[in-house]
Amino acid sequence: MTDTGFDIRGFNHVAMVCSDMERTVDFYCNTLGLKLTKTLELPDGIGQHFFLDAGNGCSLAFFWFAEAPDGVPGISAPEEKPGFGEWISAVSSLNHIAFDVPAEKFQEYRQRLKDAGVRVGPIVNHDESETQVATEMHPGVYVRSFYFQDPDGILLEFACWLREFGPEDVAHRPRTAAERRTPVAVGS
Repeated sequence: MTDTGFDIRGFNHVAMVCSDMERTVDFYCNTLGLKLTKTLELPDGIGQHFFLDAGNGCSLAFFWFAEAPDGVPGISAPEEKPGFGEWISAVSSLNHIAFDVPAEKFQEYRQRLKDAGVRVGPIVNHDESETQVATEMHPGVYVRSFYFQDPDGILLEFACWLREFGPEDVAHRPRTAAERRTPVAVGS
């Protein structure tokens, strides 16, 4: 990588749009345990902007807009969790947010979400195999995760790294827009 002179230290915040701020705050604070850190009423009554502490100086933020259109599953966000259905989303959409969790708490956190009534996906052992998923743990598994959704269907993931990456892990040429399938217009 070229040194651009930017001292990027991680994410300040990731901002999304919710349909019900009260329900969103309840889920992220009372189910996931994040702390509400800042709330704003937006000018001219257009909505609200709330921030939650996501750990390590990072925040998760939500907008609630009085005039926001509804999301379109499969376009503005995945329809489902990997393992339960279609999880591809449109260009420029937010596909999912992965929260880093400690490996030793991974199973416990999954059970706690299930006990809280959250529908969680299967555990995924990500590896370098053809399917990129191992059914059993082995030294090539580099991250374990599972997916779930917030009340608006935003796809979330709890993930734990199992090894550090090295230069050998960067081996693929970035693809271009010209290599994509021709997009199909909605309603065609």
